[in-house]
Amino acid sequence: MIRRLLVANRGEVARRIFATCRTIGIETVAVYSDPDANAPYVAEADYAVHLPGAAPSATYLRGDLIIAAARKTLADAIHPGYGFLAENPDFAEAVAEAGLLWIGPPAKVIEVMGDKVDAKALLAEADVPTLPSWTDPDQVDEFPVLVKASTGGGGRGMRIVRERAVLAEAVSSARREAFGAFGDGDVFCEKYIEGARHIEVQVLADQQGGIVTLGERECSIQRRHQKVIEETPSPVVTPELREHLCRAAIAAAQAVGYIGVGTVEFLLTPNGDFYFLEMSTRLQVEHAVTECVTGVDLVRMQIVVAEGGPLPVLTPPPLRGHAIEARLCAEDPAANHLPATGEIHRLEIPGVAGRFGILTAPGIRLDSGVEPGSVIGVHYDSLLAKIVAWAPTRPEAARLLAATLARARIHGVVTNRDLLVRTLRHPTFLAGQTDTSMLDRHPEVLAPLLSSVDAVRLSCLAAALGAAAARRNGATWQASIPSGWRNVPTAAQTAVYEGPAGPVEVGYRFSRTGALAQWWVRAVDPEDLELAPLGQPGLSEDHPPVAVVSATPTLVVLDVIGILLAVHLHRVGAVTYVDSVEGSLALTELPRFPLPGSELAEGALTAPLPGAVGRVLVVPGQRVDIGELLMTVEAMKLEHPVHAPAAGIVTALPVSAGSQVDTGTVLAVLTP
Repeated sequence: MIRRLLVANRGEVARRIFATCRTIGIETVAVYSDPDANAPYVAEADYAVHLPGAAPSATYLRGDLIIAAARKTLADAIHPGYGFLAENPDFAEAVAEAGLLWIGPPAKVIEVMGDKVDAKALLAEADVPTLPSWTDPDQVDEFPVLVKASTGGGGRGMRIVRERAVLAEAVSSARREAFGAFGDGDVFCEKYIEGARHIEVQVLADQQGGIVTLGERECSIQRRHQKVIEETPSPVVTPELREHLCRAAIAAAQAVGYIGVGTVEFLLTPNGDFYFLEMSTRLQVEHAVTECVTGVDLVRMQIVVAEGGPLPVLTPPPLRGHAIEARLCAEDPAANHLPATGEIHRLEIPGVAGRFGILTAPGIRLDSGVEPGSVIGVHYDSLLAKIVAWAPTRPEAARLLAATLARARIHGVVTNRDLLVRTLRHPTFLAGQTDTSMLDRHPEVLAPLLSSVDAVRLSCLAAALGAAAARRNGATWQASIPSGWRNVPTAAQTAVYEGPAGPVEVGYRFSRTGALAQWWVRAVDPEDLELAPLGQPGLSEDHPPVAVVSATPTLVVLDVIGILLAVHLHRVGAVTYVDSVEGSLALTELPRFPLPGSELAEGALTAPLPGAVGRVLVVPGQRVDIGELLMTVEAMKLEHPVHAPAAGIVTALPVSAGSQVDTGTVLAVLTP
């Protein structure tokens, strides 16, 4: 029996495993890197061991340090979570050789299924359908193909290639990304199916030969080949198809002598055929939806099997309702899903019924790796939290999850929350007509929730009114005078904010009776900011009539043509986070008289996010064509390319490979 368990991972998955350990009486050990010293999972563990450094290669990928930490804390077992070393057979073998219990399948099984090429060949012999693949890119004879990392998962090391001319660069880029994420740069090419769905089957197998499946999950909503929204059961899988999928999954598990909790992943074509993709020999990120509809704690099953016990569930349990999971990530979907960094100031998800465990009734489950005060850096992936809605039917689950996300207050970093809500409410998703390219085919889901002109204007007005109320509350002189009081009633108050689409001026004027006599919100030319305040506009401005019901620093209530609108405000420094039923907005108040700033040189290319410069492919004086790859920036386990926006000459190159850069750092200057 396990007394003390070390989790060789971080963030949300570490907290998830700790939650089950607490319910069954197992003590916990965390390992943490320098950036994770104050992470929530570290505080929740019974013991914690520091892994000096920040990069995964120096910390969470150092199996020797993790085993040493287990020995130091007298741990009995190691759980790898997912990612990092979870599917590394050498680490699994080293854990066993150290006399520790490995929470996962045997190392030889991980080795066989971890090499996707060998796994496909083995399962083809077991009559599991597979797609054509090539280990040598020069032998690819049909396109499109998907370049894939031979080990690992999570979408790292994957590229779609539609023509031979770009195959070599895609393979090189995928190799670098795979090596950075998993320590293994081997890749292969696989036939790519347009319009396919990603369907996976949860498998449990014990050491006594018992094996059971827990239905399928649909994971077709993806970006960058990484899952964004997952659900169970799939809206297109019939009972007959489910039986075929589960039978194939069992055949795959039996072919390798699988033991533990695993997932067999398939590609479902538009005509109903399915093909084996890979087998994840670990807990999946999306395991929570299966737990909701089956009531089975998958982490507990992993521990039971590792301890040598039989599976308590030997027949597939009936599926109870429908569950949908959304991955909340620190990234900007409108900027090609560019990862975001910064401090989480607020993370309020309404109506949460449970965290990190089995729900006793339909509702919202939250599995979060961060709390207010957590800092999102560049070293690890962008996942902040998983929000799961469990309801009697699929439409109810989608509606509940969308409403919960829309009402959430998430401040401090840019997230994909609006994308998730718009996707969950999209007619294509609600009709169950999804595939792995849905987000590419429906760019309208990238629009912010707060998109109507009037809604944006009202949010800006509320921010200005709340800021004025805050100044009044903090006034030390003539505090009894109403906000905005003027001897001359025609004078207006103004403020300038940096909004999502650029600077805007907010102006308003109260009458002598205290009523809002006039207000406006208009775009501002950045070159005119030094003239701010700009004064009131002409009478042609079209704004709905508004009355101010109440205004405090944190809540402004407006009467808009007879409808009350409550706007919640949260100010951090110069930034005001605005939340209402209409959506959310972040506004940065600009100084009325800004100090002169340094201007970027014409043609300067800046870093899109903090990170490390990877490859530099140009030198000063070199001529480049439009779209040519100049360099790469590595952050959050991904490689971000920097392309030439126009043809020209590289006239300055202030960075080199390995340079650490912040957002806005000049990477190169290109003269047209």
